[in-house]
Amino acid sequence: MVQIKTVAGVKSPVEVSAEILAALQQRAQASLGGELVGAVITVPAYFDEAQRQATKDAAELAGLNVLRLLNEPTAAAIAYGLESGAQGIYAVYDLGGGTFDLSILQLTQGVFEVLATGGDSMLGGDDFDQALLEYVLAKAAPETQTKAALETQTKATLETQTLTAGDKRLLLDAARSAKEALSSASQACIDLLLSNGVRIAVTVSEAEFAELVQPLVQRTLVTMRKTLRDAQIAARDVQGIVLVGGATRMPVVRRAVELFFAQPVLTGIDPDQVVALGAAIQADLLAGNRRDEDDWLLLDVIPLSLGVETMGGLVEKIIPRNSAIPVARAQEFTTFKDGQTAMSIHVVQGERELVADCRSLARFELRGIPPMTAGAARIQVDADGLLSVFARELQSGVAASVVVKPSYGLSDEEIGRMLDDSFQAANIDKHARALRELQVDAERLLAATASALARDADLLSASERATIDSATKALQEVKNGAHSDVLERAIEVLAAATDEFAARRMNQNIRAALAGRKVDELTEQ
Repeated sequence: MVQIKTVAGVKSPVEVSAEILAALQQRAQASLGGELVGAVITVPAYFDEAQRQATKDAAELAGLNVLRLLNEPTAAAIAYGLESGAQGIYAVYDLGGGTFDLSILQLTQGVFEVLATGGDSMLGGDDFDQALLEYVLAKAAPETQTKAALETQTKATLETQTLTAGDKRLLLDAARSAKEALSSASQACIDLLLSNGVRIAVTVSEAEFAELVQPLVQRTLVTMRKTLRDAQIAARDVQGIVLVGGATRMPVVRRAVELFFAQPVLTGIDPDQVVALGAAIQADLLAGNRRDEDDWLLLDVIPLSLGVETMGGLVEKIIPRNSAIPVARAQEFTTFKDGQTAMSIHVVQGERELVADCRSLARFELRGIPPMTAGAARIQVDADGLLSVFARELQSGVAASVVVKPSYGLSDEEIGRMLDDSFQAANIDKHARALRELQVDAERLLAATASALARDADLLSASERATIDSATKALQEVKNGAHSDVLERAIEVLAAATDEFAARRMNQNIRAALAGRKVDELTEQ
């Protein structure tokens, strides 16, 4: 786990979270005049099991009894009273200080089902602050003079690299204040005297700011389109849009969201408080204050696909991302080599085609498989969204399983990066997977050919053996190469060269099985 060096010593993120929760607990007890018997803690919808476990551990360290971890978009929907008989599809647009998330929820007779989640973990209100800061510096540079009334003033004097840490902090705070002011005013002024004697006095209009941050706003729209596509719905199917996070106060953001969905957004609750209010309503319900209309069910989704590793380092996805949990799926696999009596099951999470590009969750072994020819054994692997995996050989019944113990954990940035990588590298992954599958086929064919030659080489003439040896050598030379077309051709050549040999072996085995048997005996069986 990442360690953070603080004035109080080296701390883990869980310990830091625990101290924050402990301080909040003390404030709540002082305000309410009694001890807390439990708490509902909200988390992003795409938190995986490790992150949820880390959150629970932080609460336990703080002495809090966690009644439930509640997804933030669901909490926002509850705060707006959408659980009270509301039906249809709702979008929760959450633009916070450091991240952007969008969740699509379907409400049906009190059931909250998350259809899809998406986000950009590298986009938030801080990016809008930074964009405004850079704009202000660029605008101020040509007009700014120092106390010494320097005759020339270059832009370099105002570049952030040349500023002191104190100046950077002052400028960033001023940019943030100006951004917040532009949420209700048509213009805002930044007027500062820096430590190097440079005075900055710049006025920014809301229209200028809106044009400046359009690229950032457009990034949220790209994520919205992807998430709607994952949910298999169109923008017109959404009946309401809930805004969460202080950054959604910016008029440019609200205009863009309303234009995208072609309807007004819900703004009746402070976007900074809406998630906390929803969590409080849920906590009140769990405390026993249930009304007839409070009968609802919350269904979450898994943020990233779950799968297992197959030969060649490939990922076979068993449960796709955005599947509602709890969920269980099963898939059959088989052995790779003759006489194989054990199989290693490697559980991974991610959207890429190769194991190396996904996150390893757990490994376990299935032993006691009856020795059979390659491909004869049938191995069923069951996986569920609560991260337990079960493997069983169907003929003998031997079984093994593992419950994935969450180890902290995929960060928001890692999840966002993994999803972005999967979109950007789709074509690369497709070709890499195709090449790896051909390499696995080549290894299987070479192993089968070598085994057949060791047993029945006498069935071949000298010229036939030379042809097979030549094709085998050619395949061995190219099987680890990067050209799939060359590899595919080499596989076809060896397969064609061994077709007649395979037929002779089959005929020989049939004759051996029938030797000394009467027709009547065979028909009786």
